[in-house]
Amino acid sequence: MSGADDTTGARPLPTKTKINSLGLLMTRTTSRHIFTVLVAALLVYVFGLVHEQWSPMHRWNKATADAAFVLLTFTMLIGPVARLCPALRRLIPLRREAGIYAIGLAIIHTVIILDGWVEWDFARLFGFEFHPTLGSYVMLQHGFGLANLIGVVALAYGVILMITSNDMSVRTLGGSAWKLLHSTTIVLWTLVVVHTAYFLFFHFLDFHRPVPDPNPLQWVFVWVVVIVLAVRGASFFKTWRHRKH
Repeated sequence: MSGADDTTGARPLPTKTKINSLGLLMTRTTSRHIFTVLVAALLVYVFGLVHEQWSPMHRWNKATADAAFVLLTFTMLIGPVARLCPALRRLIPLRREAGIYAIGLAIIHTVIILDGWVEWDFARLFGFEFHPTLGSYVMLQHGFGLANLIGVVALAYGVILMITSNDMSVRTLGGSAWKLLHSTTIVLWTLVVVHTAYFLFFHFLDFHRPVPDPNPLQWVFVWVVVIVLAVRGASFFKTWRHRKH
């Protein structure tokens, strides 16, 4: 490397320049974090208004879940969208922060569920209820249990992606391994879609309890999923044609 510097006549940057460059980089990174936090807070607030007819526990578990889904969906869309419209490539750096705060909101959503819905009884989280006559837990809510199991798997996977969303992890794992890990985020998004679809369309359809009004975001969710799949498909087709020719 030093030979290359000698050949080109380049000299190391002065210490002050290095510090200024690092400061500029940190400022940009910090700005992205601040921007994403503000967007996340706004999303939670807006979804809180959408769900204000629910009890506080359900209102805010839904609001944080919806906000997390929007941020996660952004991470799924921005790469393919940038391939279709190169002018939007400048938004790609926000993908990391969006993913980090999507998982952060998912963690908050989970804590609200544990505290307010199942009251830290982990058996209830997976559809079991204590039967006083039998003196043991019995499975009563199969769909609820399966959907939450999928949600827990998605959250665990998301946390792994979150804690490796930094430059130190890239250096530690190596570029190839890091890219392989983060290239499978579509799996995470798919798990989240299945988990969300159950609670949007099926959980509250119960013959022995009052059925609440349909969630106003049901068909918005469906259209978002369709758009994501269509955009990713179009991006794949464009990439395939480009490489073919």
